[in-house]
Amino acid sequence: MLRDQGRLHLGLMLTLTFSTGVVDAIGYLGLDKVFTANMTGNVVILAMGLTGQDGLPIVGPVVALAGFVIGAGVAGRLLRGVPKGWHRRDTVVLSLVAALLLVALIPTAFITATPARPELGLPVTALLAVAMGMQAGTARHVGVVDVTTVVITSTLAALAFDSRLGRSTGQTWFRRLAAVVLLALGALSGAALLLVAFWVGLALAAVLLVAVAALGALGGRAARSRAPDPA
Repeated sequence: MLRDQGRLHLGLMLTLTFSTGVVDAIGYLGLDKVFTANMTGNVVILAMGLTGQDGLPIVGPVVALAGFVIGAGVAGRLLRGVPKGWHRRDTVVLSLVAALLLVALIPTAFITATPARPELGLPVTALLAVAMGMQAGTARHVGVVDVTTVVITSTLAALAFDSRLGRSTGQTWFRRLAAVVLLALGALSGAALLLVAFWVGLALAAVLLVAVAALGALGGRAARSRAPDPA
């Protein structure tokens, strides 16, 4: 599989989609109704929270939105001028994402109840949002069609639009459906692991990031080794 770059990158991005589900479940259930990857949800929660409805949070979504934008901007800066597809810098960025998740584990050792207290929850929210922004930026750079790793609204729309219910055209249905299912399974896993301990889900997400970065680097090395020498 390492030699088939298309399949490898698809598998890696789908793995990150599962990881995103884990992180977002932890954010929403453990960090007072805050998404750290799904910014559409945060915008809606923030807008409703500004009306004072049902005690919805305001500070948390703002922190998450700011962190995500910063993370995506950092990824864009680090990947500037790099051709589309997997590059050594993609490995570096995803390694930084894994490092941020590991750093976020430190304060979670003191979180024993959900949602977390603001003095602990907000720093974790910020770290996770920056990490997810960097991940989203990297996924955008790798450029696997229909797999953004952080949102599935457009994926669902494409799946239905191109189905027999819609215009019935040929489509990459497997990757679209896999992205939807894996995000849901990740959220299910994150919610279940939150019942064990706050840090367990983040540890799983960090391990997955490390694995993705390592496999991406190995795949890139295999591709370079097969490339013909310049004349």
